[in-house]
Amino acid sequence: MLLGTHAPKLDEKGRVILPAKFREELSAGVVLTRGQDRCLYVFSNKEFESVNETIRQAPITSKQARDYLRIFLSGASDEIPDKQGRVTIPPALRTYADLGKELVVIGVGSRAEIWDSAAWSEYLTKQENSFSEISEEVVPGLF
Repeated sequence: MLLGTHAPKLDEKGRVILPAKFREELSAGVVLTRGQDRCLYVFSNKEFESVNETIRQAPITSKQARDYLRIFLSGASDEIPDKQGRVTIPPALRTYADLGKELVVIGVGSRAEIWDSAAWSEYLTKQENSFSEISEEVVPGLF
């Protein structure tokens, strides 16, 4: 399970060092792709296989499903971390997430997300108050 918040830097070659706590789970390879909120999703190969099985169930007759899949999968990139735990973020994905040198990598359970540090700070500031005030069930069965 991928958890926590980490602050690596993007190097001049467009690589990021994956957090040490994530490396074992991600060592066999990762899939990087566009995520919501202008971040990048990082899935282990195993988790992405599960996501792909779900994707395969989307009806081809649904325009919304086709549009989503085109954006989600067309930018996807499979990468293998090097011995230092670095992966290269393709230029198109760096542009999509507007990544600068300062990054934040967060664990979201089944995936990690890569954010530009300033974008993450802005997002977190906006969302923390509403998170603390939630009074109804958001995730079925959680509380």
